[in-house]
Amino acid sequence: MEDYQTPPVKEESPVKGDAPVQDGNHLNSDALMQEGSPLKEDAPATSETPVLKKTERAWYAVYTNSRAEKRVSNRISEMGIETFLPLQKTLRQWSDRKKVIEKPLISSYVFVKAIPKEFFPIRTIDGVVKFIMIQGKPVAIPDIQINNLRILCGSDAEVELSSDVYAEGDKVEVTVGSLTGLRGELIRVGRKHKVVIRIIQPGMNLTVDIKSNAIRKLEKNQDI
Repeated sequence: MEDYQTPPVKEESPVKGDAPVQDGNHLNSDALMQEGSPLKEDAPATSETPVLKKTERAWYAVYTNSRAEKRVSNRISEMGIETFLPLQKTLRQWSDRKKVIEKPLISSYVFVKAIPKEFFPIRTIDGVVKFIMIQGKPVAIPDIQINNLRILCGSDAEVELSSDVYAEGDKVEVTVGSLTGLRGELIRVGRKHKVVIRIIQPGMNLTVDIKSNAIRKLEKNQDI
């Protein structure tokens, strides 16, 4: 099982499609595979990486071929393994009609709740490229980050996926609107406040614009 690197698949790289628009909001997740690696190879583990026993079930990120997310998620579910494919509803505009569709929040990613002995069967599924790894091992994702993804899926917020390195910000929780319950770090980019959700450290960040009066500051010992 090889470490994560860019491009993830030489024979089939993610295809950039038209970004659907919903009331001025847009998704910007395809940039991850086209502009650079979301994870640094052989990156040191962080204090937020869960320490697991070998038999403990945890969430992991699986990278798939382009447009294969739903098919891969269904096949893994058929194996009796819990999966989570973050989808967000968006308005697709054609010349003669409009239609609300569901599009992956993060292109080419499916999340699975698995144990180590299930890694190989998952890896052999058609359409699966690899697990996202740090230091040669699939990296476990905290439950709270999966919860953050579920909140984002149920919102109409503009979500951006970035591999930029952000300075550490104050821990905050959104208290107003469709993002209520979302936890992350508050940063300032230009004149805008953003909440950064670090799905996998380092390198896979989701950001959303937020008003400063829509959040509350968390204690330093509270998880995000």
